[in-house]
Amino acid sequence: MKKTFLLPLALTVSLLGSLPLQAQNIAPAPVLEVMQRVADWQLAHPVTATNRPATGWVQAAGDAGFMALAGISGTAKYRDAMVALGETNGWQLGPRFYDADDHCIGQTWAELYFLSSDPKRIAPLRERFDAILAKPSLVTSLEFVQREDRKTRENWSWCDSLFMGPPAWVRLYAATGDKAYLDFAVKNWWRTTEFLYDKKEHLFFRDSTYFKKTEANGKKIFWSRGNGWVIGGLVRVLQYLPTNHPDRPRFEQLFKDMSAKILTCQQPDGLWRASLLDPGSYPLKETSGSGFYTYALAWGINQGLLDRAPYEPAVRKAWAALAACVEPDGKLTHVQPIGADPKNFAPESTEAYGVGAFLLAGSEVYRMAVLEIAKASVVKITNPAKFWRESETVEVALKEVSISGETQPAAWAVMDGLSSRILDAQVYSQKTNALADSLLFQVTLAPGETRTFYVLSAAALAAVPPPLVKTLARFVPERFDDFAWESDRIAFRAYGQALIKAEGTISSGADVWVKKDRGLIVDTMYRTKHYHEDNGSFMDDYRCGKSRGCGGLGIWDGQKLLVSSNWKHWKLITTGPIRSEFELTYDTWDAGNGRTVSETKRFSIDAGSWLTKVQSTLASDDRSPLTIGVGFAERACPTNREEFIAHDLAEGWMAYWQPEDQPKGITAVAVILPKGAVKEFTNDDPGMPESKKRAAVPQPTHEGYPAIRNQLAILQVNPGQPFTYYLGASWDRSGDFTHHGAWEDYVKRFAQRRDQPLQVTVHP
Repeated sequence: MKKTFLLPLALTVSLLGSLPLQAQNIAPAPVLEVMQRVADWQLAHPVTATNRPATGWVQAAGDAGFMALAGISGTAKYRDAMVALGETNGWQLGPRFYDADDHCIGQTWAELYFLSSDPKRIAPLRERFDAILAKPSLVTSLEFVQREDRKTRENWSWCDSLFMGPPAWVRLYAATGDKAYLDFAVKNWWRTTEFLYDKKEHLFFRDSTYFKKTEANGKKIFWSRGNGWVIGGLVRVLQYLPTNHPDRPRFEQLFKDMSAKILTCQQPDGLWRASLLDPGSYPLKETSGSGFYTYALAWGINQGLLDRAPYEPAVRKAWAALAACVEPDGKLTHVQPIGADPKNFAPESTEAYGVGAFLLAGSEVYRMAVLEIAKASVVKITNPAKFWRESETVEVALKEVSISGETQPAAWAVMDGLSSRILDAQVYSQKTNALADSLLFQVTLAPGETRTFYVLSAAALAAVPPPLVKTLARFVPERFDDFAWESDRIAFRAYGQALIKAEGTISSGADVWVKKDRGLIVDTMYRTKHYHEDNGSFMDDYRCGKSRGCGGLGIWDGQKLLVSSNWKHWKLITTGPIRSEFELTYDTWDAGNGRTVSETKRFSIDAGSWLTKVQSTLASDDRSPLTIGVGFAERACPTNREEFIAHDLAEGWMAYWQPEDQPKGITAVAVILPKGAVKEFTNDDPGMPESKKRAAVPQPTHEGYPAIRNQLAILQVNPGQPFTYYLGASWDRSGDFTHHGAWEDYVKRFAQRRDQPLQVTVHP
């Protein structure tokens, strides 16, 4: 019998350097293992020196690598460590207003924002960059002179700054859709490039003081880590530069030109030396610059920008050499210190930025290994609209996906096309207890942009990152048969039969629970029974009562609304990280003229949304069309309060900015119906005098103002045929919508998204 012996990873890596290149196979598991060992060592040995502040560039470059690892690791501890860092430091940048070094940490804050969409994570970054846009530096020259006032560093006047600054600016653009941040990054990237880039050598001078300096061999001085900062920064700009941006070809050409030159500078052991053009004068191994080069070249191969034939052997050799510089306990060695003589430094030296470069390199080598064995399907997503789309759900039919002939692997995964990050994904079927028929994940796209993603079997991965669960739906027997559901933005509940016996409350409308943070609150609300007081994060201040609440419906006879009782039966379809979906059925009720109807409602809420999709099917023995009213409760509005009701007949939406229940803030609601379906907007008490509406109303003691009537959209539907609409709500104290115009703009834009769906193309 043939026996197989497994060598320790460190020994395996050291042997790889002496093997023929074609034998240097890289598998996902050992790549991830050595990355995690290096990261664990760094976490266990935090830098406490006063010249290494937590928000400074040394640590920030390391954090960039930690975020890359968090995107592929099977444990949440690296992501949690970065979140804890942000919380501890208040999501602040470094203190120097213009200095790019103190902006670098913003890359991590922005990437953590992408995971949660929590505005606090980018608030200081946005405040700083807005202030820079409003008051640019008065220094116009890029000439670099070391002096105490550091005015020379108010612009991107040294090549390292292209890693520190521009990637933070483009990430803030990706977080907000505000093109001003992108324009600033692109303009100033090229300004610095025109100044420091040697078009003949295809390398960057460190700064203007090096223009006329030469090495011992007479060649120009181009520092390895300096150019590593540049090409690493170039990758990190391209990751978030829209794929249809007019300058993208220019950025890609710069990347190709630099890569070609860097390839020629690689040394026989797989690493690069501190000086690119005079390696003989700098014999020591150096892993920080080498890490950035490995990262960039591997990324270029994965993007199809670099020819695999010459570059992949170089990447494999470089990764083997880098991994050989990792000690058994995980310490990364041979990192050139800051400001030290690059010809003489201790082999055991390490720095956080070296760890960051190593982890970034590993993330792209890992992706190379995964895609080599995964045989993934390529999914292209296009935004056909002229507006920004953030955290929008993509639904890919699994019958269109083929992974080595396997159409139902045990688990699916989705990899981002521009980075190695494994996205949160969810298998989904509209039918309960059925095989999944589609895969859900979310994307953010610029106007007109097309992005690429990979769908693959999770078996190809070394680990599956734990998802961030952002939706929930469940039956709540512990509280009068409620059925509750929520996204990371808003929460709702619908009343069951037990509430009729307990309180006599009858309504098929949706009740609203508001929240400030992006966490899930339903279970906490029911467990603590802390409902009606603002505890700083969430509360129940929306009084549904017997009204239509938020998005309830009924049969409209021209004067009054005939409504059902509370729901009778429930069925959970799915509850997951991206979408939660369930079904409620309502027993027959009197629809007038001797006719009865019943209703089945399918509710679906996605991560990142304040709106719930509702698919309603009315059943009746009489098959003639039914006139229905869909709407929300209108509140009494004392004279010292404001309310705003807006609607659009053609687009089929109406929104309500309610009068404030002091001191609890404002709850806003909305409904969006099929385009062109609404016949009119009305209410079920059109003769109500203004004096009654404005009558003195006692300040609510524990919940919102009572309803005085229902605002309604009137339309016709056919029995047995489902129609789809949306109901939603928000709270001004969350900070997302602070005035009625912002809420109405969101509702308008949601209707536009409905009318211009994302275009999905799958290439097996």
